Amino acid sequence: MSSSFSFLTLRRDLLSLAIIVAVVASARSSLADHYVVPTGSMLPTVQLDDHVLVDKLAYGLRVPFGESYAVRFAPPARGDVVVLRSPEDGTILLKRVVGVPGDELSVVDGALRIDGHAMPIVVGARGPVELLGRVTHDISFAYGGGPDFGPLRVPQDRFLVLGDNRGNSKDGRYFGLVARDAIVGRVEGVVLRHGALTWVGLAGGAK
Repeated sequence: MSSSFSFLTLRRDLLSLAIIVAVVASARSSLADHYVVPTGSMLPTVQLDDHVLVDKLAYGLRVPFGESYAVRFAPPARGDVVVLRSPEDGTILLKRVVGVPGDELSVVDGALRIDGHAMPIVVGARGPVELLGRVTHDISFAYGGGPDFGPLRVPQDRFLVLGDNRGNSKDGRYFGLVARDAIVGRVEGVVLRHGALTWVGLAGGAK
């Protein structure tokens, strides 16, 4: 009797644990998650080994454990820092959206032109600053400007992403435009830097 009771209790506990794990995994797949930044392609905005918080509900409700959206919300906006799957091999990348559907754009020496207008780059307290519409963010040319791109008109449901470290970023200039479904979520901010808890907000632009 006792042995049978213990087995039933253990089975119930294991089932409860499995349900909890499934719920947590599903939430991380569809709602929110955090990532560790593996490269310096987004310097100086995001640093190597930063931990960032990603809002996976920013652009829609994703199919749990899937690669598409069950429900779509507003699309990624120019200037958003996003996590996406590389069109080349599915690797998770961290980049900035610089081109949205309808834009005619080009990149020359790391400088962006949209619909024939150069996006201003000014000198800030910490170095170059790009004025990307509503978003103002730091940018780096420490490794030059990287390869040129375009001119190209961005079609529906496609986006161009670049790294803020323009000369040291494998981005849309190499692998082309990315599909909306490949964009996993919007990076809200940095939560851990150099092993210390912090908050560096990125939604709406780097400050």
